[in-house]
Amino acid sequence: MRASVGECIDGRYVVGCLLAEGGSSEVYRAIDRQSGRDVVLKLPRMDFADDFVLLRRFRREIEIGSTLDHPNIQRVLSSPRDPNVVLEYVDGQSLRAYLRANGPLVVDNVIHIGLELAEALDYVHSRGLVHCDVKPDNILIGPDGRITLTDFGIACRTRRFPLQFPQPANVVGTPGYMAPEQVRGEVADARTDVYALGCVLYELLTGVVPYPVDAARDASHRREPTQPPLVRAHRPDAPAELEAVLYRAMRRRPQERYQSIAALANDLQHLETVQVPASYGPDVPPPAPLGDLPPWRTTLPVLGVIVVLLGAIGTFVQWAHHVTPH
Repeated sequence: MRASVGECIDGRYVVGCLLAEGGSSEVYRAIDRQSGRDVVLKLPRMDFADDFVLLRRFRREIEIGSTLDHPNIQRVLSSPRDPNVVLEYVDGQSLRAYLRANGPLVVDNVIHIGLELAEALDYVHSRGLVHCDVKPDNILIGPDGRITLTDFGIACRTRRFPLQFPQPANVVGTPGYMAPEQVRGEVADARTDVYALGCVLYELLTGVVPYPVDAARDASHRREPTQPPLVRAHRPDAPAELEAVLYRAMRRRPQERYQSIAALANDLQHLETVQVPASYGPDVPPPAPLGDLPPWRTTLPVLGVIVVLLGAIGTFVQWAHHVTPH
């Protein structure tokens, strides 16, 4: 580990216990000597200390997180000038650990978590942002059941920053929760978070992720030809209305999902009004629009129509010439 218990970081934060350890960073509980309160200190691992991409993520988390103020979002305490990410300490555990300890949750708990997450994400979207990494690891649940959304390291401004990743090793996001457009490196919008929230709630209800994959390439391959597996294949007691909500949230094409988190939350809160489809049709891509076809694929049909029309006009003129009295 980079830090040891009792070590003072930045001349201010006294390191306590290790809370979490990821592939590139370590998260500690610490005490702020200036305020005397507990905080969370996120530090890059030693072998990533000079990694430009990771440091840029840290900067983004500070810059974006410091503009957000919502009871269901972990507050960023550092300023853009600070070298490390400092967050408010939230009593609780990750939703990943909670799910591991408790298994699939009862329906009421799933709905409660979904509504609290929806409130946080609706606020994020109202600020012109997309979280882009909604997953159980980035969600905390407190002893009182309060939900807190964390980690804005890859958040982006709506329709401004495409999430490009030229190879699977550089994928931006987490396979298993990434919407197909995110896998393809396209511009993210609120519907990208709708998809991820659907995946999270599906996992809370069934205990499995909709697409259990380990690499972005596999995620992309699986999502192209298939629709989300139905909830009741794993959880027969789940309400059909809740299954319909999650299925709509996880549709492959953004235009077929809920167009906002608020719309998803409304259906979660009023399941009795949700219309359940008689059957779930395949989620196949629509025919490519003419603008996406090669030039010859669009030009030849148009020329063919023109030739047919000219031939018809010529035939009509000849017929009219013969029948007209002289």
